[in-house]
Amino acid sequence: MSLTFRPCILIPCYNHGAMMPSVLQRLAPFALPIILVDDGSDAGTRQELNRLAADNAQLTLVRLTHNAGKGAAVIRGLKVCAGSGFTHAVQVDADGQHAIEDIPKLLALAARHPQALISGKPVYDASIPRARLYGRWVTHVWVWIETLSLQLKDSMCGFRVYPVAPTLQLASRVSLGKRMDFDIEVMVRLYWQGTTSHFLPTRVTYPQDGVSHFDTLKDNLRISWMHTRLFFGMLPRIPSLLRGRRRQHWAEQQEVKGLRGMRLMLRVWQWLGRRAFNALLWPVIGVYWLTARPARRASQEWIARVSQTLAQRQQPTPARLNSFFHFLRFGQAMLDKVASWRGELKLHQHVTFAPGAREVLDSDAPQGKLLLASHLGDVEVCRALAQREGHHTINALVFSDNAQRFKQIMQEMAPEAGLNLISVTDIGPETAILLKEKLERGEWIAIVGDRLAINPQRGGEWRVVWSEFMGQPAPFPQGPFILAAILRCPVVLIYALQQQQTLRIHCEPFADPLILPREGRQQALQQAVDRYAQRLEHYALQSPLDWFNFFDFWRLPDTKGKE
Repeated sequence: MSLTFRPCILIPCYNHGAMMPSVLQRLAPFALPIILVDDGSDAGTRQELNRLAADNAQLTLVRLTHNAGKGAAVIRGLKVCAGSGFTHAVQVDADGQHAIEDIPKLLALAARHPQALISGKPVYDASIPRARLYGRWVTHVWVWIETLSLQLKDSMCGFRVYPVAPTLQLASRVSLGKRMDFDIEVMVRLYWQGTTSHFLPTRVTYPQDGVSHFDTLKDNLRISWMHTRLFFGMLPRIPSLLRGRRRQHWAEQQEVKGLRGMRLMLRVWQWLGRRAFNALLWPVIGVYWLTARPARRASQEWIARVSQTLAQRQQPTPARLNSFFHFLRFGQAMLDKVASWRGELKLHQHVTFAPGAREVLDSDAPQGKLLLASHLGDVEVCRALAQREGHHTINALVFSDNAQRFKQIMQEMAPEAGLNLISVTDIGPETAILLKEKLERGEWIAIVGDRLAINPQRGGEWRVVWSEFMGQPAPFPQGPFILAAILRCPVVLIYALQQQQTLRIHCEPFADPLILPREGRQQALQQAVDRYAQRLEHYALQSPLDWFNFFDFWRLPDTKGKE
């Protein structure tokens, strides 16, 4: 190892005398100097530590006269490390719960990133107390809020490699938590200081005879107060944190790619139920709302259009009509999609039909229907309910390149959602023949009429029909309407909107069939799209927070570099 990378072991110890011989024995193969900080332990532990120091030339014993807390012990130990010329300190807890055998991996990562904090990312076995596990997830969410980033994957693991100089520089400027709040606060403040963190999965076991110094009341109060300080400390740093997100923002990390937050929230729902999901959804959406600037701007513009249209029509403005609650509704809809496929949402209890909607869908005709849907509301719930209750098979036609991240989540959480999902890159003759066969078997087809494929058609030209929507012309894809005319089947508009605490399904006939004659074909297509846009606007004004097109809907995507 080079002179610029001189690691040692740092162990804060408080009344863990009985565990220390086995911990030191496991550390012996690495032949690293050890700084052991006795944090005011009892007489028995002091005696045992004295014996171990006398028998181990590699061990330096540092003693605090009174118990000052883990944080104070670690900072004291880092000062001793600096005075001895060590550049990095591997913090190991004295209770033996860490996989000490992973130290070479941690040090290898530290050698590649000498300015970073290297931390274990715990992989727990069944020994972890459930309350501890749930509490950690709550802290993770708060840390992501305090950093406006998902980059810090675990802030509570005490198995880490500190870069000595940056950490002491931080400790000289601010007063860090001295007890169980230390591990979290030092990582967050190092992140604010510009010291990034890297993580290594490591096994963590809670020994059955282990000694825990976690005081449920006092330490939870300390951690709560720490998060309060960090939250208000984050507020003036928002501009710098947002500027720095180009380096560390979750959307630019290959591993995360926007999936980690969704996975976390859905796991919370599985473990703790919908109430816990809804409680954690607020801070998670808060982070996303603050960091997703283009989507936030699109949401705010949508809300402004809705407000202006309602005012012109002298209609009342719905409660909570703002961008944050728009994002919040999207998060709730994400859960509804998964929950519907997993059987949590029940027809007539959580999902109801608007007057006349069921009659539109019910039919004894042997031929299937084309359901013309949109990104207004939660129509995926309708597909799940129809499939689970055995009423109809609904084949969803989706473009291959759109919403890849959410499709991956659906495959993980509800594999059955992939059934009868037809992925296409373009609607051509082969697709039409396949769909025609399904309709003849009595199956239904669902396709959205408000979303373009990611890439334009050949030649770089978008095949769209411009139609008036919310007071301004907007581009709608030709494909779904041309397909409906080719299939020559009943076409039904369908929306599933959140109204009066339930998902309400709205259906109305659109065409039976949709006819686009050769003569006047463009005019007929324009009329069909105009009517679709009018009905979309009608329902959007009924439930504006169910609008899930978080981009500038009124202009075509930039095609530069895509042709």
